[in-house]
Parts: sequence; C-alpha cells; structure tokens
Amino acid sequence: MNDETRKNLIDVLQAAEEIQNFVRGMDFKAYQNKPVTKRAVERDFEIIGEALNRIKDTDDELLEKISEHHRIIGFRNILIHGYDIVDEAIVWQAVTKHLPILIREIKEILSA
Repeated sequence: MNDETRKNLIDVLQAAEEIQNFVRGMDFKAYQNKPVTKRAVERDFEIIGEALNRIKDTDDELLEKISEHHRIIGFRNILIHGYDIVDEAIVWQAVTKHLPILIREIKEILSA
C-alpha cells in the first residue's frame, strides 16, 4: 500500500472515530435535537466518502476489501449535493449500524 492510500485510510478511521465520539451517549431523539452534532457527523461522513473515492483512483483492489464502499461514496455525494434533503434517520442508521463495520474493516486493512 502506498503512503497516499495509507493516509486516506487513516483519514477514514479518524473521521469514523470522531463520529462515534460526537454521538456517544445519544439516542436518535437526542441526535435530532443537536444541530451542531448533526453537521459535524455529516461533515465527517463527507470526509470518509471523499477519502474512499481517492483510494478508488489509486488502489481499486484494496477498496474492494471495504464492504459497501460504493454506497459510502454515494452517501458522501448525497450529503454534499443534496444537503437540503438529508434524512436524519438514514444518517443515524449509518452511524449505529454501518460505521462499526467500516471501522473494523479499516483497522484490519491498516494492520495487515
């Protein structure tokens, strides 16, 4: 793995862990009532999607080790371009169900 790919993977991991820290102790209702937290979470998802998109350009084979990478990149595009139609429930589901899987996969790749 080249240095740029490693840097992008670290960016993904850092952004994902930040999201977990932002929402620690919250349920969906609390999340809905915290506009600053929602914006921070969405921004970190944008970073995650962009970093994965950059990996796609340099190491498509490695990207295949990340489940749902196409959906993550697409999610980033929705957050950026469809900011006015973002569904909080979908973001929350990404935080609670999909983010732990992504973190595990990135850690496995980085430790290999």
